[in-house]
Amino acid sequence: MIIVCGLQGTGKTTVAKRIAAKIGAVSLRTDAIRKELKEVPQYTEREMQEVYDEMFFRAQKLLRKNRNVVLDATFTKKRNRDQAKKIAEEAKTDFKIVKVVCSKDNIIRKRISDRSGDASEAGVETYERNKRLFEPIVEEHIIIDNSGTLRDIDEQLEKHLK
Repeated sequence: MIIVCGLQGTGKTTVAKRIAAKIGAVSLRTDAIRKELKEVPQYTEREMQEVYDEMFFRAQKLLRKNRNVVLDATFTKKRNRDQAKKIAEEAKTDFKIVKVVCSKDNIIRKRISDRSGDASEAGVETYERNKRLFEPIVEEHIIIDNSGTLRDIDEQLEKHLK
């Protein structure tokens, strides 16, 4: 199980899809799950946790079927990263954290404002809020800089995910 985390607009979903294709995994995305569960999302703390809980439930089912899983979410809270790790440990499977960053704030803002037809409804204000609230990752993790091209992403993934 690999979790792909980071702020809105950094390109988590792009990276998650590439990882899933590389390792033959099912990708679970909180934005898509939220749309399934909530007709009009409120983004309350409780609602967000319900979405994470549903993603974790689905991940457990897939892991029991010996499927590789990529979890695509901001994972701003350490407790959710810890929960994912616990699920992987219970399933006796490898666990990795991949944090996606984009070193250019103007690129992030443009990506967010240019979104159309995407499952994510997060705006620049959500990005700014989560930038303040993101709890540091203290565990070993991989950082993928998504400021460049898809080729750059692939080269970084090749180096870190063998």
